[in-house]
Amino acid sequence: MKDVAAAAGVSLGTVSNVLNRPDRVSPRTRAKVEAAMAELKFVRNETARQLRAGRSRILAYVMLDGSNPFFTDVAEGVEDAADEAGLSLFLCNSANRAERERDYLSRLEQQRVQGILITPVDPGSPVLAETAAHGIPLVIVDRTGQPGDHCSVAVDDVLRDALAVQHLLELGHRRVAFIGGPDTLGQVRDRREGALRALAEAGLGPENLVDLTTSALTVAEGRTAGQRLAGLPSSLRPTAAFCANDLLALGLLQTCVSLRLRVPDDLAIVGYDDIDFAAAAAVPLTSVRQPRRRLGRTAAELLLRETDPGHEHQQVVFTPELVVRASTRHGA
Repeated sequence: MKDVAAAAGVSLGTVSNVLNRPDRVSPRTRAKVEAAMAELKFVRNETARQLRAGRSRILAYVMLDGSNPFFTDVAEGVEDAADEAGLSLFLCNSANRAERERDYLSRLEQQRVQGILITPVDPGSPVLAETAAHGIPLVIVDRTGQPGDHCSVAVDDVLRDALAVQHLLELGHRRVAFIGGPDTLGQVRDRREGALRALAEAGLGPENLVDLTTSALTVAEGRTAGQRLAGLPSSLRPTAAFCANDLLALGLLQTCVSLRLRVPDDLAIVGYDDIDFAAAAAVPLTSVRQPRRRLGRTAAELLLRETDPGHEHQQVVFTPELVVRASTRHGA
């Protein structure tokens, strides 16, 4: 830094401001300092800075499933906010495994990251409170946290599940398959509960919901569920399916195409998340849309405000939207 200051003809404090508080330096002076840095091939020692500050300039997002485009879209929103704040972003994939999630949280705490965003396997897990208690700000993404414990950003789960099943009921379907799992995932439990509530509001009992439990929320599991559904006796076979995410719905759709089942005539399908692949499917997929990038950006902005004086935890809930396409209604 002394060499840079000498080459640029400025004080050491000015170089420090360019690195840490560039808004305090005039554009002309900042350009001189940056030119000197480039000429001298100067790269700041972030490890040394971290040791002095006691905290890194890194945010981390522990996503639930890195293979699901929904979470990478959320991560883009997080990255937008982190970039504007001059922070780096670490992405971690728990792969729906509580043990792996716990290991990541421990490592991130050791790295003294500035804050953690997480879509947890279980939002009630004590490890989340433990992490926050150790002084690491933490915000829950795509799940609702306990009021007062953490900030959280989510979409109204009950409403969005009701939207999907209400749409199918309005089309005349009375026997609906719910495809999702495992039940250890809070998201799956909530979405199934929302489907049951929608049926109850229509005067239909739980026997009208056919559970086809999957071991994961993947395309492959959706294909397998489609085989199981097609193998049911015609008297018991649902005429519609609500899938816990779009990947399952796309796998189910693939099986329908391979078995020459007509969608939506033989089986109407509703997915969840409205990832980009939903609209591009062989039969465009009806899906419940979530504001994915907005979820990520809002969560990161809440995280950056965690250290503000008088900060109070907020639970931000967005309203979902049903996007109707050809998988449920002709001409949509």
